[in-house]
Amino acid sequence: MGLLSLAIWLPIFSGGLLLALGRDEFARPVRWLALVAALASFLVTIPLITGFDSSTAAMQFVENLAWIDRFNVRYHLGVDGISVWFVLLTAFITVIVVIAGWEVITDRVHQYMGAFLILSGIMVGVFSAVDALLFFVFFEATLIPMYIVIGIWGGPRRVYAAFKFFLYTLAGSLLMLVALVYLYFKSGGSFDLLAWHQLKLPLPAQAMLFFAFLAAFAVKVPMWPVHTWLPDAHVEAPTGGSVVLAAIMLKLGAYGFLRFSLPIAPDAAHEYAWFIITLSLVAVIYIGLVALVQQDMKKLVAYSSVAHMGFVTLGFFMFNELGISGGLVQMIAHGFVSGAMFLCIGVLYDRVHSREIASYGGVVNTMPTFTAFAVFFAMANCGLPGTAGFVGEWMVIISAVQVNFWLGALAATALVFGAAYTLWMVKRVYFGDIANAEVRALTDINAREFLMLAILAIAVLWMGVYPKPFTDTMHVSVNELIRHVSVSKLN
Repeated sequence: MGLLSLAIWLPIFSGGLLLALGRDEFARPVRWLALVAALASFLVTIPLITGFDSSTAAMQFVENLAWIDRFNVRYHLGVDGISVWFVLLTAFITVIVVIAGWEVITDRVHQYMGAFLILSGIMVGVFSAVDALLFFVFFEATLIPMYIVIGIWGGPRRVYAAFKFFLYTLAGSLLMLVALVYLYFKSGGSFDLLAWHQLKLPLPAQAMLFFAFLAAFAVKVPMWPVHTWLPDAHVEAPTGGSVVLAAIMLKLGAYGFLRFSLPIAPDAAHEYAWFIITLSLVAVIYIGLVALVQQDMKKLVAYSSVAHMGFVTLGFFMFNELGISGGLVQMIAHGFVSGAMFLCIGVLYDRVHSREIASYGGVVNTMPTFTAFAVFFAMANCGLPGTAGFVGEWMVIISAVQVNFWLGALAATALVFGAAYTLWMVKRVYFGDIANAEVRALTDINAREFLMLAILAIAVLWMGVYPKPFTDTMHVSVNELIRHVSVSKLN
């Protein structure tokens, strides 16, 4: 069993073991087992980075075994510069989520921890799969644990939010399955993604495939106007669910564009780039304005995520290295920053049991250490230079300016809107006089909460000050993708 298989199956089997324990009397050992399993899974992914050869675009740490011989389906895993950081990010965020739920989750602890461990392994599978059917199996399997997490540990409207999340994402994926079957027969009976990248398809076929993939990936990102499931899912999900949803699951759709849409249908991608760019700019500008009027902190950060992911899809369809690399950097940075933002909201909710901005005011007077973390992450969400939130957005804006000045100018308005809605929330929640007795009674964060926020703060600062390890790793793979997409398959 290679490193990628370990990264996939170690958390899945560990989660299954926790589910088998099955009683709340074992809550304490379950928490420790979950933490050990999450840490072990994270440690397994570290050699993927330390042993990664950034001078080649080829898949590395490859595992290729027969799975379903009759249909030539293979258990084919591998990572390149585009995917390797997301394997590490997934395992890292899982550790944070386990720590975050340590004291907060008291009911069905074994199921909660087990669901997140299983989800972690499945998401690593999505980023590692080189066989298209294996990718699809992992891609769809992510719905089940998250559906359970929202449906059991969510808020008052959790059932509605869970069904909406499940139906939206499942419906979009059905067209992708049709596209996969078409490509299977077109390639002579193979689900090998790398072989599909070499297919020479006419523009009409590429267009149909492009929009079939768009149906699946746009919902997952989510892009405007199929984003409406996300605010409901975030508001009703427990804190850990919101963290994983924002930090990792949204990235699955954006990653799909680079693995399927661009390399398989490059001419269609160029032909309809204007459509994706338009949707991305609507997300960046309009959704930023929508976030500005939100009264629920979780809903505000959820809309913020839609706007930030609009930067990602915008960068991908600039078809230059700065744009695609910037989109990838933005995906990783958003994983750190949005996860931290939702954790901060969770810290307040655990004490006051309200997400309404109006329920707070003057939190800095009673929780100064926590406020320092919260304001730092808010600044990163605004795109403050020196934080992770700045790097990717700046790269995408510059790449857009290289293509068309007005595209870059429109994209840059996101920095203004981001500062407006984030700082408006910070002012009303954290600063000023103490607003009410509940805020007056607040106590500052404990050691567990300090640990999880400090780890994320270090990650946000490190990536903001020194993003070179991230960009160096993806440089060759991104250039190879651009070269591949820029060569028309019709010629």
